[in-house]
Amino acid sequence: MRHAIITAGTKGLGRKVTEHMLNEGHSVTVTYLNDRQKALTLLDAFPNEHHRIQLVKADVKIQEDLELLVKKAVEKYGRVDFLINNAGPYIFERKKLMDYSTDEWNAMIRGNLDAVFHLMKLTVPYMREQKFGRIVNYGFQGAHSASGWIYRSAFAAAKVGLVSLTKTIAYEEAEHGITSNMICPGNIVGDWKEASINESRGNKDDQTPIGRPGTGEDIARTIKFLCGEDSDMITGTIYEVTGGLDVIHRHR
Repeated sequence: MRHAIITAGTKGLGRKVTEHMLNEGHSVTVTYLNDRQKALTLLDAFPNEHHRIQLVKADVKIQEDLELLVKKAVEKYGRVDFLINNAGPYIFERKKLMDYSTDEWNAMIRGNLDAVFHLMKLTVPYMREQKFGRIVNYGFQGAHSASGWIYRSAFAAAKVGLVSLTKTIAYEEAEHGITSNMICPGNIVGDWKEASINESRGNKDDQTPIGRPGTGEDIARTIKFLCGEDSDMITGTIYEVTGGLDVIHRHR
């Protein structure tokens, strides 16, 4: 049984990833920030699989929380096979770089870039021992080309840095059977984050070229593929799951 650490894996886009991992027979250690009641619904959804689920309260901006997260995962399951860096602080208010406070900037960098560095430092040694590991980070459409994203400067800067980190660790750890890739979700919002592809097929989305809303399952099934035993030839790659939508140029 392989084990996955999934940050922010109890709701939103991370929820479907967690469900897919459990349905594949893996065990999971998943984090939540404040909404413990929502986190507990994961146990309700898998009543016979509580032994394969560990919930940990953690703020990815705090290094000590990340250290405790990995410690608990290894103590309970003895291994780390998949590191899914789903958590990523985000500022929803649209504002220009000059209107960001220093605290907001630091939160974006710490939560979206530094957190991945710390979690890699903590988990890659176990992956090396196993000669197997899958790291999946999250970006945004166009991140691989260092696109500017108006009103999202701090978040975008962190994620563009993460592109390089994703590729670098892929090259450095390939000899150990470890892959590292990035997935870039489209404009998946609201309840669609936890919805299935089948649910979205009956709903028209005129903004997305494929004609339906993106869902959490679209992201989860891509991550499932990247985590496969036979996906070892795929590393250092940036996957965009946007339905053809130009996300960063929607607002001018």
